[in-house]
Amino acid sequence: MKLLKQAIMEKGRVLSNDVLKVDAFLNHQIDPELMQEIGKEFTERFKDEGISKILTIESSGIAPAMMAGLYLGVPVVFARKRKSLTLVDGLFTAKVHSFTKKETNEISVSSEYLLAGDVVLIIDDFLANGQAARGLVDIVKQANATLAGVGNVIEKGFQAGGDLLREQGIRVESLAIIDSLENNQITFREE
Repeated sequence: MKLLKQAIMEKGRVLSNDVLKVDAFLNHQIDPELMQEIGKEFTERFKDEGISKILTIESSGIAPAMMAGLYLGVPVVFARKRKSLTLVDGLFTAKVHSFTKKETNEISVSSEYLLAGDVVLIIDDFLANGQAARGLVDIVKQANATLAGVGNVIEKGFQAGGDLLREQGIRVESLAIIDSLENNQITFREE
């Protein structure tokens, strides 16, 4: 996706060979016009899958998931990283380790909002080692729902997450795949 790659090149900052900071437009400050285009692109890629719900994880996945939900005309459900007083019964849960935050969270989704028979599209901001995606896939399985695929705004193609999901037969659609961050240079995979 040309517009996304342009934003990554102009506003992204390489912090190390493994870490790309995109908080200027994706996961701290959000560029609504870019999110709108991202939502349209996910819609185009998954429009024929009969999706009934979009599932994401708080908080960085919410903006792109909301835009895709708007264009697909379906609700967006997000997995919570912290339990609240109102989220206690009937939960689907999974443990997810965050590479960038160096912490493990038990994510949870109410069984009230993810149902057997739902066709679910998972959307997230990044796919790196695949921990968040695998946790969300596990939650879809717990709900006896059907997984349509996993959509990622940015995939770190040099880390194993995408390959692990694809090896399981999961459809993975990433709008920008980065092959390398070495020497402070962002190298994209050719489409």
